[in-house]
Amino acid sequence: MTDVPALAPDEAQQKLKFYQKGTFTVGNRLISEGERSVQASQARSNALTSGHRACQGCGEALGARYAIDAAMRASGNDLIAVNATGCLEVFTTPYPETSWQLPWLHSLFGNAAAVATGVAAAMRVKGKKTRVIAQGGDGGTTDIGFQCLSGMFERNDDVLYICYDNEGYMNTGVQRSSATPPAARTATTPALGPEPGNVFGTGKFVPKIAVAHNIPYVATATVADLHDLERKVVKAMAIHGARYIQINVPCPLGWGAPSCDTIKLARFAVECGLYPIFEAEHGRVTHARKIRKQIPVREYLKLQKRYAHLFRGGVDDPRVARIQAICDAHIAEYGLLGDDEEV
Repeated sequence: MTDVPALAPDEAQQKLKFYQKGTFTVGNRLISEGERSVQASQARSNALTSGHRACQGCGEALGARYAIDAAMRASGNDLIAVNATGCLEVFTTPYPETSWQLPWLHSLFGNAAAVATGVAAAMRVKGKKTRVIAQGGDGGTTDIGFQCLSGMFERNDDVLYICYDNEGYMNTGVQRSSATPPAARTATTPALGPEPGNVFGTGKFVPKIAVAHNIPYVATATVADLHDLERKVVKAMAIHGARYIQINVPCPLGWGAPSCDTIKLARFAVECGLYPIFEAEHGRVTHARKIRKQIPVREYLKLQKRYAHLFRGGVDDPRVARIQAICDAHIAEYGLLGDDEEV
């Protein structure tokens, strides 16, 4: 039997990065307990448990499980969640069943922020320290629920609002929302006409609007970096007042991509610059996640059938260059190129 040579002290203490580990499952065994994700701990709350009916590869189910478990840990399991109508509500609570293992309320499509504000006020009047989260998809957040959300920001209510952004109304048939990217095909922006897909110059990026409200904390996150997602949720839970986190959660069904590519799509969205990952406090951007290796946006678009019309006949549609210009503008605005030890 051959002896295995011992590692030198500097090799034994080398910090492992995600791309060295490959996955968060096998990789979790290679790092200290303090650096492992919340899901690797037997003490996790498992707030969103088995039995839900999400599609295979659903980015929203993954994002919600990590976000709520991180919030449960940060609040000492003293947490109430208010959920807008949408995919997350439908696939987790088919009557009379539920996959939620915490106090959970279903609001209307557009008033999750207002209901959560009322719950937080009730807890305060009762003298309880119970924390409150509101959550919804981009339809219930950037469109139908936007008025209530802006009011929550303006009043600085003590609620963390989490938006799971899959860029469309996926539960009702993949219709366009104000978070749908330009040129994307949906049921209401079909691949027809001289400029098929969603038109340019529409929609809104709610994280920037949240920053403009001067609230204590705003962040974007992605299911491609679950440690960063957990860190931001824990940080937000340590703050009182209005907070907003928007998480990019690819939808295999709505985006027309294999379920095994969910994390790859989320990573490419960041690395091409289309989905900037940043934090802001009191109206000022304080940190942006650098792009380790920039990729052309066409590599991201070509993975999805909702953009297939941009590559007909093996020739790139001129609008691919326009989307690349949007990526370049994000990179310049947030300073996304360069080294970042936190990546």
